[in-house]
Amino acid sequence: MVNELLKVDHHKVARARELAKQIALDIQREIEQVTTVAIERTVARLFGIDGTDGAGVPLPNVIVDQVDQAGQLHRGLAFWLANAVVALGKTPQEVAEACAQGLSICALEAQDPIRIEQVMQDCTRRAFQTIARQRQRREELKAELGTGSEPLKYVIVASGNIFEDVKQAQAAARHGADIIAVIRTTAQSLLDYVPYGTTTEGFGGTYATQANFRLMREALDEVSVELGRYIQLVNYCSGLCMPEIAAMGALERLDMMLNDAMYGILFRDINMDRTFADQHFSRMINAYAGIIINTGEDNYLTTADAYEKAHTVLASNFINEQLALQAGLRRWQLGLGHAFELDPKMTNGFLYEVAMAQTIRQIFPDAPLKYMPPTKHMTGDIFLGHVQNAMFNLASVLTGQSIHLLGMLTEAIHTPHLSDRILSLENARYIMENARDLGREIAFRPDGIIQKRSEEIVRETVEFLEQVAAMGLKGAISAGLFADIKRSPAGGKGRDGVVKKGLDYVNPIMDALQRELASAPAGKGGSFDGTGN
Repeated sequence: MVNELLKVDHHKVARARELAKQIALDIQREIEQVTTVAIERTVARLFGIDGTDGAGVPLPNVIVDQVDQAGQLHRGLAFWLANAVVALGKTPQEVAEACAQGLSICALEAQDPIRIEQVMQDCTRRAFQTIARQRQRREELKAELGTGSEPLKYVIVASGNIFEDVKQAQAAARHGADIIAVIRTTAQSLLDYVPYGTTTEGFGGTYATQANFRLMREALDEVSVELGRYIQLVNYCSGLCMPEIAAMGALERLDMMLNDAMYGILFRDINMDRTFADQHFSRMINAYAGIIINTGEDNYLTTADAYEKAHTVLASNFINEQLALQAGLRRWQLGLGHAFELDPKMTNGFLYEVAMAQTIRQIFPDAPLKYMPPTKHMTGDIFLGHVQNAMFNLASVLTGQSIHLLGMLTEAIHTPHLSDRILSLENARYIMENARDLGREIAFRPDGIIQKRSEEIVRETVEFLEQVAAMGLKGAISAGLFADIKRSPAGGKGRDGVVKKGLDYVNPIMDALQRELASAPAGKGGSFDGTGN
């Protein structure tokens, strides 16, 4: 139950949602016209293709690149792959391996359409059954072991070595962490392929690979049973391989995915068409898998002023919500982001932070909001940093946040040591338990600073969304309205990986997801039959 500490103008909120829906629908019409190499590689992976060729190139890349270079990707990989399966009597994996040895699948004679359709249905069904089993297993473990109390304490491991990450993740769980995020190695979002196997040499993080996902999930399951508390796993479903990583996470039972609609455009200069198409398919997969997405609005406040541009965060929350709902995600899966990033020297800054956090909490009562810690104004003074994090912890429990990424006292110095993480967990546990019901015991003055700031944010958000709706989302991004960063609609990395769909385009995974998600229950415990039919 969200405490209604503020008076929020519901008419303005309804107007904001109406505008955000208009903005999202305009983008959706463009999304439906194109596919991307990443979407088609995702189909390959869900059809069972894995591994690499002799040069270490992932087989999904090998087969998709071949079809793309033949100028035939507009029809969809699924058709060519299923046609080859029928023609050669091989499995999809064997077809991909043959492509690595020189087979040209687009040169094969067209086979019986009924047999091709049957192959596509069989491959889709197997993928859906695997994902559905993983979702069911998650729900069973949560029911059996339970989870921590909200705000859930979320910490990052980032050693670069997955085997060291496992040790650090289990240690963090034993000290009270509820969620473990394995941060990706620097710039992996710009790789147009997914590395293969377990990895030990990441920089500033660890490579996101399916083998690494599996290893960490097994380790967290082990410590979950030991602690009697289900520990949730997070990775980063973003960048040029966004839908592929979503598929890997669904197959290996990740619980949350960083999955924002605009982050790659703004902060990695990835092409707009590529990002919007990829995020839609990735979110459909996350929806079916029961994965909670985390959006990235907190990043806006690292490049723009947190006070002056607070309304852009709320506006983006509205847009991300509508794009996510269009992809089939339920409101309980929308970990919309915001952050504690006001300058600590600002008079009454804590009151303004509470105003923002409480406003977002009341506007999105069913969303598992993700609240991010202070980073922009952290310094080498670890004692002051620890106090800033304490204030952040207090704001989070006071306003009833759901997913709470712990701040580290050495944030501005180095990748946190185990001891830093333990101190942050102790800080959060102390404050959150001592102030557990504070939000139920207080009220805000109707004419006070917090109420007036909330009204200002909501008013500016509606005005901002009016502007975005008039310009179109691409136009607004190119004008620098979000995060004070400008991007060209025609530019950005990965543009050559966008392909206009042909009239004969087929994607049985996407088609089955649309059917399943349209008929699935909206509740948190909703189950799927896993047939893909």
